[in-house]
Amino acid sequence: MSTIAAPSARRVLADVIPHPSSRVRAFAVDAALVVTGALVVAAFAQVTIPLWPVPITGQTLAVVVVGAALGSRRGAAALTTYLLMGLAGLPVFAEFTGTIATVAKPSFGFILGFIPAAFLAGWFAERRWDRKPWLAFLGFVAASAVPFVFGIPYMALVLNVVTGGSFTFWQILEFGLFPFIVGGLVKAAIAALLIPGAWALVRAADRAKRD
Repeated sequence: MSTIAAPSARRVLADVIPHPSSRVRAFAVDAALVVTGALVVAAFAQVTIPLWPVPITGQTLAVVVVGAALGSRRGAAALTTYLLMGLAGLPVFAEFTGTIATVAKPSFGFILGFIPAAFLAGWFAERRWDRKPWLAFLGFVAASAVPFVFGIPYMALVLNVVTGGSFTFWQILEFGLFPFIVGGLVKAAIAALLIPGAWALVRAADRAKRD
């Protein structure tokens, strides 16, 4: 067994896991990591505070943690897998839902935004921002903001065009942004403790092996 080849500046937590030297087996390990990441997001999606039209969930925390732990490409792949699982009918979205009809929900744009959010969290991690809590926090706040870039316009489209509403821009922000700001900062802070903490454990284990 050998650790996957990765430059130290691009190494993320998933690269600590031993990978087989065989490319096929190494791919299987990466695929398992991607599926596991999708399932972690699915589990956190069930931590829900119901709100209309977009519930508060634990997904954002899971998205940035999965992205940082797996890296940009595997993180984005994990969230793409999560999206496809839900659209295929598996109950992985909030409140154990999952159907192609989710695309008509005002909240679906946020789920789309999870993919680039995970990629960005992984991109920061590949540049070692995940080693120090304050840098990790800045990166994770930036990644946490990405779903809103997709989610708010999509929500406005569904509410005002698809369903014929007449909500103002300010009302859209009241629905899809303001209730999530404090929680988003808290979740970014939690992730900024978890990921650097995991790296501290990795370094401690490496020192123990050398001693």
